[in-house]
Amino acid sequence: MAHARYKTLVDTLAAEIRQGRLAPGTRLPTHRELAAREGLALVTATRVYAELEAMGLVSGETGRGTFVRETLLPRDLGIDQQAAAAGMVDLNFNYPSLPGQAELLRSALRQLASSGDLEALLRYQPHGGRPHERAIVARHLARRGLAVGADQVAIVGGAQHGLATVVMALLQPGDVVATDALTYPGFKVLAEAHRLELAPIPAAGQGPDLDALEALCKRRRVRAVYAMPTLHNPLGWVMGASRRRQLVATARRHGLLIIEDAAYAFLAADPPAPLAALAPELTVYVGGISKSVATGLRVGFVAAPAAWGPKIGRAIRATTWNTPSVMTAIACGWLDDGTVARLEAEKRQDATTRQAIAGEILTGLRPVRHPASYFVWLPLAAELRADQVAMALMSDRISVSTAEPFATTAQVPHALRLALGSVGLDALRDALEKVRRVIDDQSY
Repeated sequence: MAHARYKTLVDTLAAEIRQGRLAPGTRLPTHRELAAREGLALVTATRVYAELEAMGLVSGETGRGTFVRETLLPRDLGIDQQAAAAGMVDLNFNYPSLPGQAELLRSALRQLASSGDLEALLRYQPHGGRPHERAIVARHLARRGLAVGADQVAIVGGAQHGLATVVMALLQPGDVVATDALTYPGFKVLAEAHRLELAPIPAAGQGPDLDALEALCKRRRVRAVYAMPTLHNPLGWVMGASRRRQLVATARRHGLLIIEDAAYAFLAADPPAPLAALAPELTVYVGGISKSVATGLRVGFVAAPAAWGPKIGRAIRATTWNTPSVMTAIACGWLDDGTVARLEAEKRQDATTRQAIAGEILTGLRPVRHPASYFVWLPLAAELRADQVAMALMSDRISVSTAEPFATTAQVPHALRLALGSVGLDALRDALEKVRRVIDDQSY
């Protein structure tokens, strides 16, 4: 009978939420209040809310209570790019492009078509790329402060594929990976697919709390740490040199593999040396040109100790066999002739312009941002709920991401991540003004 009453209550509350009788943002009774009202044991009342939360209908927040979620908002907002389709102004994803890039591609295709090497591109390639292309990537990384040999480089199908090959090659299901409490959603997806346990490390200024990482390593058997030291996504920090050395020392002390994600590193001018330069024996460096050139150009690279190369090569073989030959040839040509370096410099300036607009419009809202990044982290005031703000903006044809895709903690902060790189400057200004207006309206 108790089980039937429990299921009936779950069904009743779910129906009231879905039918709008319990509006988004409604604070539900406490667990004790629900138990007393319905004549349930406290553990059963807790189970009711847990099931509703698993269904995506409510969210429990420590110290605040249990609230009805905005059910019309996609749960994977910030991951599912379709959320920004159908005429939406996209402040959710970044795909920055500069005028003239399409003509660059036309020119590259014409040049490739007249190349004597064209027939070779129709055949299978070495799993990690042809030797001369790996050498081009190695020279590119040297300009980033990372001296590696061509034999330490593998070319992959974008940075996300690079992360996937590293996880497949070097980690095992059940491994504990330390990562920031707010981190790149794509790595969360990989961790779930490969059954890794993510252990969140809180932020402390311009980087993770390394005392917390040390304490975690003493408490748990941590296998790896996933880090974005240069232009963290979503918080935009650039870790200082001393903190990088401290992270490396912790990794060496506890035998951690370091996975260094450098997808946005090109936006930081003169950053400290990469972690891979400080600890080449235990770091895998992952980068690409999707952000610095174009998201459709799925070419990335992994730099790792040579001893790990065969394992990474097998992961590439298992997933794509080899990267697309034509795109790799174009990308390496642009790396070699300076086109990528020029585009990176122009995009740093473009991002700086966009950040100036964001700073002007969002002043007073405590945005967290780097002056040359393509995103802003916007914490919301205590009385605001991120799902309601995001839903109001979606009704106004603006797509933003909440904190949920980025959070590795059970408690998800109420915040928005605003991507600045995918719309024109006038559209960006208009969209940010609407963001400001929605937040101001819901604050009263």
